[in-house]
Amino acid sequence: MSCPKVSLASALFLIASIVAFSTPALAQVAHSDQVQVTPPLLRTIEPPAPDATSAELEKRGDELRSEKLYLDALDYFHAALIKEPNSARLLNKVGITELMMQRYREARKSFEHCIKADRTFPDAYNNLGVVYYEEHKFAAAIKHYHKAIAIDATSASFFSNLGAALFAKKEFQPAVVAYQHALELDPDVFERSSRGGVQAQLPSPEDRARYDYTVAKLYAKMGFSDRSLEYLRKAMEDGYKEMNNVYKDAEFATLRKDKRFVELMATKPGSLSNE
Repeated sequence: MSCPKVSLASALFLIASIVAFSTPALAQVAHSDQVQVTPPLLRTIEPPAPDATSAELEKRGDELRSEKLYLDALDYFHAALIKEPNSARLLNKVGITELMMQRYREARKSFEHCIKADRTFPDAYNNLGVVYYEEHKFAAAIKHYHKAIAIDATSASFFSNLGAALFAKKEFQPAVVAYQHALELDPDVFERSSRGGVQAQLPSPEDRARYDYTVAKLYAKMGFSDRSLEYLRKAMEDGYKEMNNVYKDAEFATLRKDKRFVELMATKPGSLSNE
């Protein structure tokens, strides 16, 4: 009669031991499946000094923004605005900082305030256009880029941004005209935009490939062979379907004589042929 009791006790002890040893492992698995929220942006710099001048506060704000300490930069720009109310220059910098934080609604209000403070300040119109562009409101973006260009037609960035918005709307021919004007003003404009400015929002690989080919054609037309070849390579990698046009388009006439062009075309799967 005692044997079953011993067996039962042993079994209960064994079960308890298994549960005890297994609990930490189970807890660890459960924790590994949990989502951890990223901590919010924190202010890490000493607050603006009350006796600092507007110029000093603005300079420090610029430094902090370049270091990507956006909340701290905003503190300094706002402190500078207290000493220099309704400064279009400062309001524009506040808007840019908010834009870099992807706070589009706040950025839009800052740029609108900037325009009210100075309706001849072209950067505010351009930057407001960027906000609309990022929100995929391309028609509104184009409208504001045109306003910026009407005030200052010497900025390559304005024309490049206009080209990006037109390209996003699939208005390719006007986009090419805008891009060409941008390159004529500054051949390096695309290099800067690829590092942190506005690029064409191209949802499909096909559109991306067409964009690359278009830029390659523009660079070839202007005689920038290295950059043209770079974008041709991108177009090939993105699977541009009309790549054989490279042998027909007049813009590539000089580039076709370049040994590097021949070598690049030979790397295309299926091998492109001169049709």
